[in-house]
Amino acid sequence: MKKILTIAACLAFGAGHVMAQETFPRNGVYDERSGLVALTNATIHTDYKTTITNATLLIRNGKVEAVGTGIKVPAGAVAIDAKGKHIYPGLVDMFTSYGLPEVKSQRIGYGSPPHPDTDKQGAYSWNQAIRPETNAVEIFKVDKKQAEELRKLGFGSVLAVNRDGIARGTATLVTLADKRENEVVVLDKAAGALSFDRGSSPQDYPNSLMGAIALLRQTYLDAQWNAQNPAKEQNISLTAFATANKYPQIFEAERKLDLLRADKVGDEFGKQYIIKGAGDEYQMIKEVKATNAPIILSLNFPDAYNVEDPFDARRISLEDMKHWEMAPSNAAMLQKAGVTIAITASDLKDKKDFLPNLRKAIQYGLSEEEALKALTATPAKLLHAEGKIGSLNKGMLANFIITSNNLFADDNIILENWVQGNQYKISEMPADYRGVYTLKLGQQPDRKLLIAGTPDKPELKVIAQDTVKGKISFNGNLVTLSFAKDKKSKENIRLSGWLQDKNLQGEGQLPDASMVKWTATFSEAMSQKAKTDSTKVAKVPQIGNMIYPFRAFGQTELPKQETVLIKNATVWTNEKDGKLENTDVLLKDGKIAKVGKNLSENGAKVVDGTGKHVTPGIIDEHSHIALDDVNEGTQSVTAEVRMADVVNSDDINIYRQLAGGVTTSQLLHGSANPIGGQSAIVKLRWGKSPQEMMVENADGFIKFALGENVKHSNRSREHSIRFPQSRMGVEQVYVDAFTRAKEYEQAWKNYNGLSKREKAKTAAPRRDLELDALVEILNDKRFITCHSYVQSEINMLMKVADEMGFRVNTFTHILEGYKVADKMKERGIGGSTFSDWWAYKMEVKDAIPQNAGIMNQMGVVTAINSDDAEMARRLNQEAAKSVKYTGMSEEDALKMVTLNPAKLLHLDDRMGSIKAGKDADVVLWNENPLSIYAKPLKTFVDGVAYYDLDRDEQMRVELEKERMRLVQAMLNAKTSGARTQAPVIKRASVVHCEDVEHDQEEQYFAY
Repeated sequence: MKKILTIAACLAFGAGHVMAQETFPRNGVYDERSGLVALTNATIHTDYKTTITNATLLIRNGKVEAVGTGIKVPAGAVAIDAKGKHIYPGLVDMFTSYGLPEVKSQRIGYGSPPHPDTDKQGAYSWNQAIRPETNAVEIFKVDKKQAEELRKLGFGSVLAVNRDGIARGTATLVTLADKRENEVVVLDKAAGALSFDRGSSPQDYPNSLMGAIALLRQTYLDAQWNAQNPAKEQNISLTAFATANKYPQIFEAERKLDLLRADKVGDEFGKQYIIKGAGDEYQMIKEVKATNAPIILSLNFPDAYNVEDPFDARRISLEDMKHWEMAPSNAAMLQKAGVTIAITASDLKDKKDFLPNLRKAIQYGLSEEEALKALTATPAKLLHAEGKIGSLNKGMLANFIITSNNLFADDNIILENWVQGNQYKISEMPADYRGVYTLKLGQQPDRKLLIAGTPDKPELKVIAQDTVKGKISFNGNLVTLSFAKDKKSKENIRLSGWLQDKNLQGEGQLPDASMVKWTATFSEAMSQKAKTDSTKVAKVPQIGNMIYPFRAFGQTELPKQETVLIKNATVWTNEKDGKLENTDVLLKDGKIAKVGKNLSENGAKVVDGTGKHVTPGIIDEHSHIALDDVNEGTQSVTAEVRMADVVNSDDINIYRQLAGGVTTSQLLHGSANPIGGQSAIVKLRWGKSPQEMMVENADGFIKFALGENVKHSNRSREHSIRFPQSRMGVEQVYVDAFTRAKEYEQAWKNYNGLSKREKAKTAAPRRDLELDALVEILNDKRFITCHSYVQSEINMLMKVADEMGFRVNTFTHILEGYKVADKMKERGIGGSTFSDWWAYKMEVKDAIPQNAGIMNQMGVVTAINSDDAEMARRLNQEAAKSVKYTGMSEEDALKMVTLNPAKLLHLDDRMGSIKAGKDADVVLWNENPLSIYAKPLKTFVDGVAYYDLDRDEQMRVELEKERMRLVQAMLNAKTSGARTQAPVIKRASVVHCEDVEHDQEEQYFAY
């Protein structure tokens, strides 16, 4: 019976049966038409660059059979005269959740109870954020309501992406026909989907962005190992991950820096992602272009802010104000930079904003051709579906829209959307009443009435002795008008009537309440020029300048490296020469070229240093600024995470600390676990990208921690399940971790020692990012900075290090360092401490302000660090406290924030002192740098003056002018009828080691 039904279906194969043959039993007769339709006399845009006028589109059985001029309409075809209409390929949205279940994301916060294990039964990944076995086609359901909403925008096919998890499985390409699921699927597996969002996973790992990145990297490695060793372990998720990797990869990035982070992961594993952007890509156009990634652009432009209240307006950050103004230019800027773009309606709160926002993007410089390409050919090509969708060539799906005008014109109306040859009516063609009329209003003198605008949004002008604007609306055959009798009058004449042939007539009421009959006799059609003028696309708006970075104190052009000669200053060399009076320093090619008296250099910019002081740039050995995350605190050992993955180059604290003379910082993981993440050492190159901030060829470091934080002393009972819960347990974490690392290292040594023939039949060990980092420690390729307070634990870690064969590079905080300085000196361990922090928790009760001085006297390389964004702005003063507390020399005190941290970071051959050949990281102070009255006049990094006090004062004035310009622009937008939103109070997290999460916040205004 089934065979008979299938044959019958084939014989009656009709317009809707494109994707799959009918095999479902039907309760009734089969009435499948041939679907032979000819649309004639249309302007047909077969693709984004080809337009044929007075053309015919012939479709049969849901596909394009022919398109062009001179096509004979076959007998039996349904002929539709499309004269005056435009036909475009159906639009393609390659990032939707169409037809898929709603994803309920799990928000794991500081107070959430631990959930380390998966709840998913079966041979799947250990982490529920890794769900590549999910195939969207298997959970997809046709949603007629969603389909209708998308068809109204012009879309004929969409990619359905399951936006759940980090590895999300495969996405499916479907049409928007109201048919069965099996009939609308174009490609069942069209793309793989990825993100950094853990989605609905209830597990607490990863609870950070850097943890998500590490998990994704480990998954790539595990999938490779699993494919090479199928007999070792059956893992459905890893097998599916490898399969999903065969398709185009779409990575959802929530912001511009995530886009760069995703591309970095892709580069590591040989994947060129297609990246779904967030709309802020224009802010880092050079870096985005360098990724070579096609970008899927949302048109979710922010609304203007309500800024009538000046105090509310101060709560809006400059970057948010500028983003409101510049976001519509994103697509144009990317296109002009040569970036491949596709456009999506994703992220719009109201899908009705799509077409207006698309026209706005064109108004801001995106060409119409590129806009159409981004909605048709580009997504089709990226999904390897260009033979099915994206254009109207022979054999393609009959997905097309019929419009009243140019698709991008303000007065255009989408009339019909055909999907797989099925007609869906969207709108009726509105009657066009535009023209010039003679208005007779009772016994009053005749007036001229001009109806302009667009057919669906007519505009009214009434001309007598002067011209007044009025309002007019049509409802079928009925019309309503209102207008003032003259420019000075505030009283309106109101008329109601109907259409009679081309004329209007009816009754109305004058301002004196008397009723009156009226007629408006059609005299002439609106000229084509007038029609064009009334629908003309506005000129590209004038917008503010791009600044780098995109926030307050960003600059239109970054300062450049110069040759600078500082004359007659007091130079604190930190070398054997000590302090040199009336001395010159020459900065050239990013290096300190010369130090001496009476120096000269052709073309150098001369800076008068008379009465001023020159020091090396301050180095903060322990910082948490410029990071989007600080702790991956879910596990005891998270050596796999890297702070370099989450550097935020837009953090205002970079600029603030340059203003305090800081030039280099070690960005450390927090202290939530015994073994934390890998450090990032950066130079404060304000306005550069995260990658450009990294200190080149620096040694690798990693954060360890002891004490209350790692054993969860201050957490709730719910958190008592994570080992360790005691200081004894912390010791066992270290012993266990390095025991595993040694076994792992030995396994690789054994494997690498095999012959080529033996390797071919032997499974390689599984790469483990966590153990890779620990092996680097064992081999002196990565160095430990350990958060520490209590003498007994410090002794414990030194003992474990001795036994396990690794060494501690630096104890940071080390407030009881004065008790163990001899042992530290014996092992070559440095100390990086606070000047006088104490009594802020129980384990610091023995802290003394003489700690730094005592360690220094004992021969321990001693530094003063900040561990705090605010304190880092005045580390010079923190260093000076040791002069007061211990009688330390001024030069030794300065070394604690310059040369000594350089030594601890193994960078003293490049920075930390004023010496020819070292990096030109130099600060010019107004007076003795240890004085509380000292402030930097200029801070140079690599010979670039990233901070200049005079320029800073000028920038503050310019900043206020820019804010006022943007405020006025928002007020004007609101007056013009634009939507607005309430000011958002932005909060910037300021964290230090004691914060397991970003729970210390400060509100900032304007800056």
